Amino acid sequence: MSKIYFGRETFKFSAGDRIAQAVVNPAPQAKLIETDDLDETKRGAGGFGSTGV
Repeated sequence: MSKIYFGRETFKFSAGDRIAQAVVNPAPQAKLIETDDLDETKRGAGGFGSTGV
C-alpha cells in the first residue's frame, strides 16, 4: 500500500521504511544517417499518418 505524506508536521520514519523508489535504465542512443533520397514505403507519397483515403 502506497502512502503519501502531505502534512507540515515532522514525520518520523524507521529503518526499512521506503521513502522513495526509482528505476534506472539505460537510454538507447539512435545513430542518425542523413540522406537525400528514401526507399519506397507502403504509404507511398502520403508519408507518416497517411491513411490513403
